[in-house]
Amino acid sequence: MHVDSVGGVLTHLAAEPWRATSVAHRPAGRVVSVRISERVDNAVRAMAELAAAEGSHAKAEAIATSQGISLKFLLDIFRDLKRGELVRSKRGPDGGFTLSRPPEEISLADIFRAVDGPLADVHDESLRDLHYGGPAAGLPEVWMAVRGSLRRVLETVTLADLVGGALPSDVAVLAEEYRRSTEERHGIRH
Repeated sequence: MHVDSVGGVLTHLAAEPWRATSVAHRPAGRVVSVRISERVDNAVRAMAELAAAEGSHAKAEAIATSQGISLKFLLDIFRDLKRGELVRSKRGPDGGFTLSRPPEEISLADIFRAVDGPLADVHDESLRDLHYGGPAAGLPEVWMAVRGSLRRVLETVTLADLVGGALPSDVAVLAEEYRRSTEERHGIRH
């Protein structure tokens, strides 16, 4: 899906964070993507399962089954989450995975970065060092706004918010704006 504005990126992300989406632009023949990968989607869903377990150890097999994620893929994700110090594991019959911090202290941005790296990477360059000439001179500021929009949503939504079903009000407003604009674009009426 291509979205033609920074607001569209943000509202699409806020309304449907579970969908792999991308926004592409081709400056000087290069593709710049903001993408919620299947890996991030699965990681957030697995972390939500751990948050819902409220400190009890959850088995990877149970999470994989509950969320429809391949066990092998999930175990790879848990390795990244352990490396990012977001989960702990315990071996044995009473073992499994738990969150390393309370769910209100883990943002969706923390999870995203642990499994996929920086938010809104622009062909592996720092946005501060990105410069274009001529009519595209303002493009780095657009990419900064995209990254800032992603941060505004992903850094404010915690696992506790997600599991509790109570997103921060500004995120809920963005999601509703997205729903309305999508309905208008597609002619859906209620």
